[in-house]
Amino acid sequence: MQSNGILHDSRVLVTGGAGFIGSNIVERLLIQNNKVVCLDNFSTGKRENIEPYLSNSNFTLIEGDIRDLETCHKACEGIEIVLHEAALGSVPRSINDPITTNAVNIGGFLNMIIAARDAKVKRFVYAASSSTYGDSKTLPKVEENIGKPLSPYAITKYVDELYAGIFGKIYGMSTIGLRYFNVFGRRQDPESAYAAVFPKFIKALVNHKSPVIYGDGEQSRDFTYIDNVIQANELAATTTNPEAENTVFNVAFGESNSLNELTAEIIESLAKFDPEIANVKIQYGDVRLGDIRDSLASIEKAKRVLGYNPQYDVHQGLKEAIDWYYEYLK
Repeated sequence: MQSNGILHDSRVLVTGGAGFIGSNIVERLLIQNNKVVCLDNFSTGKRENIEPYLSNSNFTLIEGDIRDLETCHKACEGIEIVLHEAALGSVPRSINDPITTNAVNIGGFLNMIIAARDAKVKRFVYAASSSTYGDSKTLPKVEENIGKPLSPYAITKYVDELYAGIFGKIYGMSTIGLRYFNVFGRRQDPESAYAAVFPKFIKALVNHKSPVIYGDGEQSRDFTYIDNVIQANELAATTTNPEAENTVFNVAFGESNSLNELTAEIIESLAKFDPEIANVKIQYGDVRLGDIRDSLASIEKAKRVLGYNPQYDVHQGLKEAIDWYYEYLK
């Protein structure tokens, strides 16, 4: 149901609900009196992320894999809205293992959208990716102008958009894709071999080890705090604007910062807890295959069509994230 973009009193399936983004969405939806089903196989999601909700009568956990169609059908029973967050992220992981990335991100996506179609869900919102912009040099990134993909991961996320568009046209489904730009925040896993840059750097610095920047550090990103992403999912789930149907939106803050600048900010913030961190030096490595140089999103379409209004810039988000990680890593 819609109430100023707030999703409440609905039956919602969150795939990948034990993951970083998924578990934060689950938490918000339970607070707002939704009945939430979480589907996760715990390949990258963590049980500790959903542990607090297991005793909540409005929460149901289905441990299963989106690569299994029967599981997807079971998860969609009685569901009004699907928030599809389940995927294998990471460009390097997709380069190392394109087969599994393809099986989960394309095969699993197709299973989920078929199950959602068969269950006649009202809205299918899915996590798309800024990697879809590929080798496009134009800044800021505008939804209608993309380049050629630079990694297997980017290909899978673009194929998902194509499938969603076709299911909208052929089967009359209501789909909305959210192209996430470098999401960060609480519960993002610092332990993974494919950990995202902020948790990886924070973990290294807390342990007085040098973080490694691939390239010269002047590459820029539109880092997006998790609470902005939660807002975008709720807006996509509840919008009644017909212009939002079967299209994609950038989800970002709309500002770009270099890795050198933000790493220095992380060091300064952590040094308030532990002064020795200020003396840790940054290391630089070779540019990674598949990485883009610069990223900056236009969020005008999301603002105009969805009413998206992100509240956290990267600096506000980093402050909250660092406080959370320092406690988590102690």
